Order: sequence, then C-alpha cells, then structure tokens
Amino acid sequence: MQITFLEPLGVCECIMATQTKSLREAGHNITVWPDRTEEEPELIRRAKDAEILVVSNIPLRKRFLDACPSLKMIAVAFTGLDHIDLEECNRRGIFVQNAAGYSTQAVAELAIGMMIAVYRKIVGGDAITRICGARENFIGSELAGKTVGIIGTGAIGLRVARLAEAFGCKIIAYNRTPRELPGIRMVTKNELFKESDIISVHIPLTADTRDFVNEAELALMPPHAILINTARGPVVNSGALYNALRKGIIAGAAVDVYDQEPPLPAHYELFNAPNLLMLPHLGYATKEAFGERISIVCRNIENWLKNR
Repeated sequence: MQITFLEPLGVCECIMATQTKSLREAGHNITVWPDRTEEEPELIRRAKDAEILVVSNIPLRKRFLDACPSLKMIAVAFTGLDHIDLEECNRRGIFVQNAAGYSTQAVAELAIGMMIAVYRKIVGGDAITRICGARENFIGSELAGKTVGIIGTGAIGLRVARLAEAFGCKIIAYNRTPRELPGIRMVTKNELFKESDIISVHIPLTADTRDFVNEAELALMPPHAILINTARGPVVNSGALYNALRKGIIAGAAVDVYDQEPPLPAHYELFNAPNLLMLPHLGYATKEAFGERISIVCRNIENWLKNR
C-alpha cells in the first residue's frame, strides 16, 4: 500500500526510518514529506494517491477527501480528532485512529508548569530582571494546600491530578461520566467552579463541550482563582475569558490552545487580557512525546493492516 506521511512529525530521519522499517519490509511504499503545510492544493497533491495517510493536526475536510479516492485509513498523529471530518470518513468507509496517550506526561507537566508560572509570576519576573529591576512588590503563591479542580478525568487529567497531589494540593474533579478515583473527590460542575483555587481543563472538543467554560462558569469562580487550559481552545469561550480577566472576576489564567492554531493574528483579543500567560500550543511538543507518537502511529497502521 501507499503510506504517505504529510509531515515528518518532529523526528529525525533515522528515527522515522527505524519506526517504519517493518512496514517497508512488508512491501509497503512509504513517502515522508519533509515539511508541513496547511495549503489545501499542496496537501491534495501530496496525498492524492495515498491509501494510508498520516497527519497530525492539519485540518482534513470534505473537499480534501474528495480528491483522495484511494484513501482507506487516516492515522492521526494527535490526540484529538476534531480537525478531521469524521462523518465524511465514516460515510466513505475510511478508518480513522488517533495516537492516544503519546503526550499524556508532556501535557500534564506543562499544566503544572503553567500553574507555577502564574502563581510565581515567572514571566513577569524575568521581564523585570532584564530591565534592571528588582522584586519590588512581586509576591507569589504556593501550590501546596490549594484545591485543584480537574475538568475531565481521562489519562491527562488524572496525571495532572497525581502531579498536583505531589505538590500537596487537594484534588476535586468533574467528569461527565461519574467514576470513583482514589484520593479525588468527585463534584458537580458548579461545585468545581465554586470550590477550586486552580481549574485545569482536560476534555475533548465536541458539540457538547464547545464553550463548556463560559460567562456563567467563570462567574462562579472565587476572585483569587486561576484557569489553565491545555485541552482545546473552544472549550473555553475566549471572549468570556477576556472579560473575566479584564474585570477581575478571576485572578489569572494560562492557555496553550486557541480557537485557531498559532501564529495568532495581530489583533487577537486575548493579547490584551491582563494576567494571562499564552503559549503557542506546545503542550505535546517534547522529544519524548514525539518519539512515542511515531511509535504509536506505526503500530496503529500495522494493527489495521493485520485486522482489516
């Protein structure tokens, strides 16, 4: 079969060659494009003959699928699938599988790092130091003793909970499907927003979770509380977050995801929000996670070939 990687997935040629060796030895033709693009005409040119396609978070919609009639499987080198037209893939009989679990530790560690960065004013402290300033009135807070509310207790949410426990935090959580978890007190959605000092969001983007955190939810948070979003941008309404920060409804926030992929436009509203740490969607981007990702992708392809 023709297996086409639309991008190199952040690993060197030697790792790519090692991970795809068994597929090549089985007689499959593998093409790895050396750069990333989201220009649809170029994507179609690269993928038009593919039977198995590997893509990370590049959007693939109906027009793209129309131009790829040979496509039988899409191996998504990403956790979420909201950028893939799943309804159209299902209609065409195209099997789609994500790379579940590859970035669990990476995203969880970043979420904790963002909590500390906001609490200890690390970015602002760096800026003050570089203009020859002193501590002045910089007073931070400690994680120990704080109540961390986890929205979504999947693999990443649970890992964040366990890391936060190591810092001495109390953990509460909301999950759409109730479940019992050791050391974690499950609460309602409203209770979580009312009781948490820190809220960390870890749910996928679906029709039901879009704007899951909106004006009403932010208004429930204590004024000293902060919000961390490493899940999907539209899960948190950006306009509501901007207003909550500008009006002092919450004390701060940190986000790594947006309603569009960075680079963000110069007029992006959140740039003007106070007490907000913004990162360019790098939660999943570690050497370790990228290595695990290519391994999972190749394993998913091999399993599909074996069982189809």
